[in-house]
Amino acid sequence: MDTPVTMFSESPEDPFALRRAASVVLDDRGRVVGWSERAEQLLGYSGREVIGRPAFEFMVDPRDRPAVRDVVAECTRARGWFGVLPVRHRGGHRVELGVRSRVVTRADSVQEWFLVGAPAGEVTQWELDRAVLDGMFRRSPIGLVVHSPDLRILRVNRAIERVSELPAEQHVGLHSGELLVGEDARVEDSRLRRVLETGKPEVFTEQSSRLRRDPHRERFVSVSAFRMEDSSGQVIGVTELVEDVTDRHRARSRLALLNEASARIGTTLDVGQTARELADVAVPGLADRVSVDLLEPVSRGEDPQQETTGPVSRMAVRSVPTREAQLMHPSGELIHLRPETPQAVCLAERRPVLEPAAGISSAWYAMEPRTAEGAIGSGVHSLMVVPLVARGLVLGVVSLWRSRRPEPFEEDDLVLAQEFASRAAVSIDNARRYTQQQQAALTLQRSLLPGDVPEHPAIEVAHRYLPASVASGLGGDWFDVIPLSGTRVALVVGDVVGHGIHAAATMGRLRTAVHTLASLDLEPDEVLSRLDDLVNLLAAEQEATDGDLQPTEQIVGATCLYAVYDPISRRCSVACASHPPPAVATPEGQVSLLDLPVGPPLGLGGLPFEAYEFELAEGSLLALYTNGLIQAPHVDIDERLARLRATLTHPADALERTCQAVLDSVLTGHPTDDVALLIARTRVLPPERVASWQLQVEPTAAARARALARAKLTEWGLEELTFTTELIVSELVTNAYRYAGGPVLLRLIHDGNLICEVSDSSSTSPHLRRARSTDEGGRGLFLVAQFTERWGTRYTRDGKTVWTEQALGSARPQGS
Repeated sequence: MDTPVTMFSESPEDPFALRRAASVVLDDRGRVVGWSERAEQLLGYSGREVIGRPAFEFMVDPRDRPAVRDVVAECTRARGWFGVLPVRHRGGHRVELGVRSRVVTRADSVQEWFLVGAPAGEVTQWELDRAVLDGMFRRSPIGLVVHSPDLRILRVNRAIERVSELPAEQHVGLHSGELLVGEDARVEDSRLRRVLETGKPEVFTEQSSRLRRDPHRERFVSVSAFRMEDSSGQVIGVTELVEDVTDRHRARSRLALLNEASARIGTTLDVGQTARELADVAVPGLADRVSVDLLEPVSRGEDPQQETTGPVSRMAVRSVPTREAQLMHPSGELIHLRPETPQAVCLAERRPVLEPAAGISSAWYAMEPRTAEGAIGSGVHSLMVVPLVARGLVLGVVSLWRSRRPEPFEEDDLVLAQEFASRAAVSIDNARRYTQQQQAALTLQRSLLPGDVPEHPAIEVAHRYLPASVASGLGGDWFDVIPLSGTRVALVVGDVVGHGIHAAATMGRLRTAVHTLASLDLEPDEVLSRLDDLVNLLAAEQEATDGDLQPTEQIVGATCLYAVYDPISRRCSVACASHPPPAVATPEGQVSLLDLPVGPPLGLGGLPFEAYEFELAEGSLLALYTNGLIQAPHVDIDERLARLRATLTHPADALERTCQAVLDSVLTGHPTDDVALLIARTRVLPPERVASWQLQVEPTAAARARALARAKLTEWGLEELTFTTELIVSELVTNAYRYAGGPVLLRLIHDGNLICEVSDSSSTSPHLRRARSTDEGGRGLFLVAQFTERWGTRYTRDGKTVWTEQALGSARPQGS
């Protein structure tokens, strides 16, 4: 026989199975002509007792006969019947049976009735099961797919029709690969085979289920699968329960994107980086292309203007594929928005814009006119524009485009984009505010510290400043190089207690005070004494405003080292207020730390400071630094000082290289305290550039001074300065002769300027005054002031020195 015979086992749950149902045959007059063993078990009558008897007589209780007659009439009319009948047991009690009846025609055209019955409870349960199964295939919203062992589809329900958009009968005989795209079909087949082989069901497995007829449309389904076996245990296939969860998957994806946005957006306080983080999250999770544009002031860290119609700065661009980003304005470009663009509307009205597909072409042409043809040709079909608003300020816009995914943006996507933009806007505004404050702080710091140290004939210098706070860039350490009279120079390094803006502000006040005190030509110990008074005053001011400051903001102390170097005498005088001692390197490379008398920190008050004087050979190095260079937690100070000395053993090297080498050698990482470093290489003014004479206090002293000055200027080739210099020398010597006792010292110094100094033993300072027309004198210092660049008085332990400076090549008074 060519056609194979397929045999099925009866289900043990089927109440009408051969071994479970009672079978009865009635002739056309209702007499029993057939009676099964199962009928005897259910009703108690043996076959011998009932064969030939009318069933109506013994099987129907008199009370039930009217209802049974109606059933018989319906069965005769319909030639069959199925339902529940009450039947009388041999013991006299009633038994409810589920009964199926069919008419059977014999060869002699005699009709008989074949009845099959089973306990009513079992039949009702079976029918309920069948109703559930029927509902699964006809009315269930959950998809149902029955596969054969070779994974061909045997049957699908109507819900699958809605998922696949294919009639149910057209599914029969197909494999998954004929319905789904290749990658999704392979996942499906692998999962079904695993269920077939192991018998272990899979529950609520979520997977992509893109149809071959529409491969770009995103679709996700939740699948549960179990193996089917007959009653004998033979595998007859696998069944899937399929639910379209695309909307749920999108909602979950949106939630995941929001979580990702929370983690990835705003990791730094940099406006540009925050904009790039926003773009990275949006593509490809939400859009295929995105641009982030900020109002121009915001991109610079400034407050946005009230008018939001100004140009925007493109901060970030992302696209998939990456090469298509070239179809958009690049990052860093300034864009002038046309009023009709969705971006301009979004900024002006402070509301998101969802552009329909019909308007995409004009929207792209308005925003990106140079690349509109290429963009529209690449499939751009949907646009969302969302404002970046934080704390009531409009900062910019985010534009999101779709091209690869066929689904246009919908309202849920717009809500998600607004959430993105809201979180990003707060981070961008934080970054903007930080940038604004940092720029203000850095501007303050740059204004408080010297920029380029001016060239000076006494020294060559190099310096470094490293604040402990990289974020703010503010610190309380400072350094300075201050020119003094007589070609001398002051070197200053100080350290205010604390960090940040309060320490920087106090440092600025102290630095200004040092400049003022230096202009008075005070001795180093006197400068520190005056600074000590100032710090005490600042501390008193802070105590008066204690309620406005946190304890950590109260700056009440500082250390300082003040040194004055004279390139003529090669003498250096240093005073120290609890500051680390400077390192001195001789021209031969011998390095030592000066053993200074260390005074108290500035701010203690009432304690004296002492100056220490020593001689420096030409080409020596003097290194001044703050304690941040040598002190750090868990660091040996002596080891760092040894590194400092070792680095200074080559005094002839370029100072910039030496300065950087000190930092690289001594510091092992970013400092935990502010660091200021100032290295100076000494110079010596040649003796032929200096002339000095001691004049006796006599009436001819001024004349002799003029003659000596004239001769020296001629020797130096400065004849053009002879007239003004004679006038200056004459006036200063005359004043010394008139008001001071003892000899007068005249000194001329020829360097970048011509310096004239007259020293005497008097401590009385000359002062400039405006003489009246009737006065016979009082005009000398006025003339001196007019003919010199600057002039002044400095005090020494033996008296005072009045000095003037003239610019070389200038012999006329200022303003003439």
